[in-house]
Amino acid sequence: MTDEQLKAEVEAWLAANWRGTATHKESFGRDPRAEWLAKVRDAGWAVPRWPSDFYGRGLADEQARIVERAFAAVGAPGAGQDRSNLWANTALAHATPAFRREIVPQLLAGEVGMCLLYSEPGAGSDLAAIRTRADKVDGGWRVSGQKVWTSGAQIADYGMLIARTDWDVPKHRGISFFFLPMKQPGVEVRPLRQITNEAHFNEVFIDNAFVPEDNLLGPLNGGWGVLQTALAYERSVMGDAARGPRSGAAGPKGDHALIGLAREAGKLDDPVIRQQLAQTIAWRVLNRLNTQRAKAELQQGTSSSIMSLGKLAMSRILHEEARVRTLLLGVESLLEGAEHPRAEDANFLTLNAYFTSIGGGTDQIQRNIIGERVLGLPKEPEVDRTIPFREVRAG
Repeated sequence: MTDEQLKAEVEAWLAANWRGTATHKESFGRDPRAEWLAKVRDAGWAVPRWPSDFYGRGLADEQARIVERAFAAVGAPGAGQDRSNLWANTALAHATPAFRREIVPQLLAGEVGMCLLYSEPGAGSDLAAIRTRADKVDGGWRVSGQKVWTSGAQIADYGMLIARTDWDVPKHRGISFFFLPMKQPGVEVRPLRQITNEAHFNEVFIDNAFVPEDNLLGPLNGGWGVLQTALAYERSVMGDAARGPRSGAAGPKGDHALIGLAREAGKLDDPVIRQQLAQTIAWRVLNRLNTQRAKAELQQGTSSSIMSLGKLAMSRILHEEARVRTLLLGVESLLEGAEHPRAEDANFLTLNAYFTSIGGGTDQIQRNIIGERVLGLPKEPEVDRTIPFREVRAG
């Protein structure tokens, strides 16, 4: 099929089927647009790069982008999930055939809610130090431990879980990766209040919960490699976009938001302000191009260190945009509440920028990854990397 034929087909399909308007959803939980997303999936537009026997069309990247642009032109969601759906991409690459057939269609349609069960109170930046355990029993595993900073756990149906299944090998080699059913006895979710006065994060206590044998992704004790795939897609999403103002009532959005705010504040002709606006907008454009490059290079089921560049850049962009917003507002930024939406948005974005600096691996961890895997600098010393995890000292 030529590019012109493909463009005509997808545009005709959208003209016949799309009647709605794009709506935002939280990253976790069941998608209220599931009925539409199921139609997109069944038509092969959700994951056009995937093979035809798994809801795709086997398109090359350039033709897949034709599909994505057609959807974007009419504001229709659902296309391009083969680059952005970390849950479905991880399952396609590593799930057992039986579980893959069951879960991937649901993930593409947003019919199940998901969360990430990675970090622990004593294992955040060093995820290989996890102590949540999964012990083999008949038909699966029994899991016990504690996870923290888990977004969406209170509404999730499954959690992508890393747990220790072998204590007698070095820390990276004794970890396995599971889809843990969340709605069961033995899984308790407690919300954590954030600096923005929201409670998206949770701590999760797991006491003898059951995970079926088919829900193991990748080989037993080979979960570290599966985790790298999942983290690459997560960092790709975080580097590509970020949460906007909470109120949604304070002027233009996207690249033009700061320009609009500067115009409202009467500071658009200030040369120093114009230079700072140009710098922050240039960072966004450059990061968008870098993220597109990284996604184009990312092969199904693999990881890419380049994704860390995008995530780190987005963190810097958000902090800088929040600083410029505050500069533009001046003393108005000291105000708070719904009756002051510009100040409300500036303060929220200032605080929420730390979400991107911490979630999906901190800025410091991204710098380590970039230094070691992109720039080829020496690795940081790890005295416990080669000894059995049972012998690792813990505070």
